[in-house]
Amino acid sequence: MTDEFIDFIDDAHDIRRVFGDIPSTVAAVGAVVDGTPVTMVVSSFTVGVSHEPPMVSVAIQRTSTTWPVLARAARLGVSVLGESHASKTRQLASRDSAGRLADIAWHQNENGAIFLEGSPIWLECFTQHEYPAGDHAIIVLRVERVHREARNRALVWTRDRASC
Repeated sequence: MTDEFIDFIDDAHDIRRVFGDIPSTVAAVGAVVDGTPVTMVVSSFTVGVSHEPPMVSVAIQRTSTTWPVLARAARLGVSVLGESHASKTRQLASRDSAGRLADIAWHQNENGAIFLEGSPIWLECFTQHEYPAGDHAIIVLRVERVHREARNRALVWTRDRASC
């Protein structure tokens, strides 16, 4: 292992490379909006933002064309990706929004929130706060309902590798 010191001030590529070494949970956020299923993958997913009331957060790139659509939904489904999604993470994160859910089992609840089958955790949420954060926005989601599927294991992502 080589130690290195990197000056982060002007180089987003270097910071992405370093942040890629830190394991993160990957989640999909989805809802049916105007009759169309819409989903996006978020890797900056944080639980325990608040326990009372229960809140989680995600970071969304300001250039996202999917978030403005999802932001119109009254309720959002957050599905923590499971080991069964390992081969589909790139598809779910694709810029081709129309093909993200192809061959992936999912369902919507009565509030329009989308949940991916095979996920260990489902959270039904609504947007509580949105804060600017550089080239991203921090979205704080209030959790209304949860479902835990203990037999499914969460997918953990590090530098282009998924593991369980």
